[in-house]
Parts: sequence; structure tokens; C-alpha cells
Amino acid sequence: SWMQLISTAPRDCYPVVQKDLVLVMQRLDQCLNHENQIVGTDDRLQYNEWQSLLCATLQTVIRKLEREDIVANADTIMRLLLRMFASTAGKSGNVYEDALMAVTALVNALEGLFAHYMDAFKQYLLLTLRNHAEYQACAIAVGVVGDICRALGAAALPYCDDFMQALLENLASDNLNRSVKPPILSAFGDIAMAIGSDFKKYLDVVLRVLQQASVTSVDKDDYDMVDFLNALREGCLEAYSGIIHALKGDAATPSPDVQLLHGHVEHIMNFIEHISGDPDHTDGVLRAALGVLGDLCEAYKGALQPLLHKPFVDNVIQQGRRSKAHSTKQLANWCNKSVKAIRG
Repeated sequence: SWMQLISTAPRDCYPVVQKDLVLVMQRLDQCLNHENQIVGTDDRLQYNEWQSLLCATLQTVIRKLEREDIVANADTIMRLLLRMFASTAGKSGNVYEDALMAVTALVNALEGLFAHYMDAFKQYLLLTLRNHAEYQACAIAVGVVGDICRALGAAALPYCDDFMQALLENLASDNLNRSVKPPILSAFGDIAMAIGSDFKKYLDVVLRVLQQASVTSVDKDDYDMVDFLNALREGCLEAYSGIIHALKGDAATPSPDVQLLHGHVEHIMNFIEHISGDPDHTDGVLRAALGVLGDLCEAYKGALQPLLHKPFVDNVIQQGRRSKAHSTKQLANWCNKSVKAIRG
């Protein structure tokens, strides 16, 4: 396929990939110009399929191009994508999903420069977050929130009230497919990492949500629910990690803001203990648990000592060291050093 050719193109074919970007943008523009000529259902289905395919190809091209080429064409790319989001008549969820994935590729390429498009794009992102019926598009939109926060850093702050409101509403909704909820918890971690101590205003409500989510239990004979529980726990841990980093700050000495989390530290440690004793946890959950344990050591240092003498601490580190994944082993070794430094 065209996308495969682009994604596997060697370095000496780079000028061809540059031309592919121009071609995809031209085709997308032509496609959007034809929307008012659609008459029947078959036409609409074909049109949606064509749009989806072009968006997916655009995403592949963006990932292959050098940043300077993307920056030079970003205005045109974003203008086309915004036109797609604006023309919602009869739009299938797949088109929205593919358009959002193209935005994700653009955000990751432009990083902080994407701030230029936020005022125009925000309304469509919030609409998608609130569209619970198209839950797969909603889940992608949650991921886009995380990508934007990682890309913009502190510049994401003006948009965070709207993001947090939509995400908290989604968590409280009984109508939204449960698969969207774990990524929302991870997104809290991304928002916290981006805005640092400004996350304090959301802290109480988010910690309440995480406390509820972290004590969720499921029927262990239902494999789908076990998968969901692991995803939920990983999301919780990623949120806790982002919050610890946000409150701790980047200085060598942790900020006094870490004390705002102090009342929850024992609960977080109990959560890690519970995970370490659950034979059904995934490597991703174990890795996230080790990350949070190490983060707590760095944030609280000697104050954490009484909690570090519990047997589960060595147990979870040993589990990490036995992991087949190199990144988990590395985290376990880092965590072990942090724990030993405090135990003395």
C-alpha cells in the first residue's frame, strides 16, 4: 500500500516523501471541496472512506518527515484538518478518529509550536471528548489531551480547566464505555507534569477519584475485567507519578508542595503492596508501580523510611528484576538504589 511504501521509504527517497505530503494535501483539499456534491448514502460512505484513508496517509507522511518540513506545511495541514472537523454532517466516527490521529502526529512533530493552533482546535477536541456514543474517537481525544500537554508543557495551562472538566465528567458518566476511563487517569498525570504546581487546584478531586479507582475489584474469572483492572491500575499509577513530579518540582530539594500529598502516601504504598500480591498483574502495571515507589522515595526521602521496611517493598523490586522487559529491570534497579539510600 501507499502508506507502507512511505513508512518504509529509505533515506535517499526523502524527496519523494516530501512530494507525497503535497499530493496528500491536494487530494484532501479536493475531497473536502466535493462534499456538497454528495447525494446518496453510498456516496457518503465512499467519501468518508476516502477521507479516512487520506488522513491515515497524512499521519504516516508526518511521521516520516523532518521537523522543518512539517513546520513549513503545518498551517496548510491544520487548516485542512480543521475543515474536516467542522464539516460534521453525516460524519462517521472513523473519519473523526483518523483526523484525530493525524493531529496527534502533528502535535508530536511540532511540540510547543502547536500552541498556535489550540484556540481553533480546542472546540473540536472538547466536542469529541463529550461525544460518549463514539467512544473510540473519545478515547483517542483523551490521548490527544495527553499529547498536547506533553508537547506544550506550561503553555497548556489556559486549556486545562476545560480539559479537566470534560475528563472528570467522562469518569462520572455511566454511559461512556469503560475502556475510555483508564486513559483518562493517565491524562491526569500528563496534565500534572505539564503544569506543575498549578495542578494543585485540581488535586483534591483527582486524589478522590484515584482513591476510588485504586480499590476497584473485579471477578477474576472474567478475563476482560481482569484486563480492564490492569489498565485502570496502570492509569492510576501514571496519574500518581505525574502528580508527585508536579508537586516535587525540578529542583534538587523537593518543593514543600509535596506535603499536600502526604496524607495519601500510605494509601499509595498499600496500593503498590496490593498489586505486588496479585498474580494477575501485567508487566506494565509492575513497571508503573516501581516508578511510583521510586518517585515517592525521591519526594519524601527519610520521611518514607517507616513504610519502606514492609516486606512487599523488596518483593516488588525482586519481581521487577525478574521481568523479561529491560525497562522494568532498569526501573527495579533504580528503585532499589533509592530505597537503600533511605534505609541506610
